[in-house]
Amino acid sequence: MTVLKLVGTVLPAGEQQELHLSGGLVVDRPTAADVTTVHTGGWIVPGLVDAHCHIGLDQHGAVDTDVQEQQAIVDRDAGALLVRDAGSAADTRWIDDREDLPKIIRAGRHIARSKRYIRNYGWEIEPEELVTYVEQEALRGDGWVKLVGDWIDREAGDLTPCWPADALTAAIARAHELGARVTAHVFGEHALPDLLAAGIDCIEHGTGLEPDMLAHMADHGVAVVPTLIQLENFPEYAEQAAAKFPVYSAHMRDLYERRLHRLRDAFEAGVPVYAGTDAGGVLGHGLVAQEIQALTQIGMSGEQALAAGSWAARAWLGAPSELRPGDPADLVVYDEDPRANPAVLSHPRLIALRGQVLFRR
Repeated sequence: MTVLKLVGTVLPAGEQQELHLSGGLVVDRPTAADVTTVHTGGWIVPGLVDAHCHIGLDQHGAVDTDVQEQQAIVDRDAGALLVRDAGSAADTRWIDDREDLPKIIRAGRHIARSKRYIRNYGWEIEPEELVTYVEQEALRGDGWVKLVGDWIDREAGDLTPCWPADALTAAIARAHELGARVTAHVFGEHALPDLLAAGIDCIEHGTGLEPDMLAHMADHGVAVVPTLIQLENFPEYAEQAAAKFPVYSAHMRDLYERRLHRLRDAFEAGVPVYAGTDAGGVLGHGLVAQEIQALTQIGMSGEQALAAGSWAARAWLGAPSELRPGDPADLVVYDEDPRANPAVLSHPRLIALRGQVLFRR
């Protein structure tokens, strides 16, 4: 059996090593095999993770399989070899049969309140139906369920919580009984207390986090995926809504202005933070390197930001997080140390997925 060999500094250990790849896995150094050296030098990183992505969606809803394939390829070629799909109306299970496409951990389809989310994206239901739909999506997904925690209420003219506390408590408890974790889209402040009290596992965006929430989140391991690139659209959302919903518009501007401070406070308080791009709606795919770099804006070191988009994110999602014998041979090689120079993440030298070299520059 042919074995591929790479030599370089392997992260997170930071040690010069030889890696041997065979049968889709990292293997022990072979004693008798045909070994082909495919790369020598540089820094070898466990495959990057986009922890908030939407393969199968564009801004109008579900896309066909040809577009899904292109989205997955773009993510892969940026180094994102593991994706947490944070809600999709499309059936992307066929991707699991493709050895050349990233592994996807799905959260089923978004669960939203009636007429309070992006059209064609999620199930739009009422609170009395929430447990039923959480059960359904827990079985449809890969250990995650995605709620829409707040959205603009046109009668109130601002962001308001989508679900009453009792419905959240019952639904999240049911998801946990089924072995699924629950995450929620939340832009504002007001939906967060009930979500946290109900046992939510993760907050997407997190621009409404308040200081009195952070100790609870850190103590209970409630993660935040900030989607910093997506947050750059807040001023545009505010401008579009200014004439019709001035309170919402002002609120979105305030959330934008306070975003880095609030997220820095969360990180410094010990809240787990992971990299996610929110690709698949208004944003294109393949942005994981830029998102990891953006995490340094909230006080993360280059190494901490890289961990949030690689080995730490893998461990959080239950995937092997280091390139040890027996682990999947999913890795990215860079010419420079990405901990010291995160910009190099946009320029991978080599990408191997399931032990096969799919990209080499």
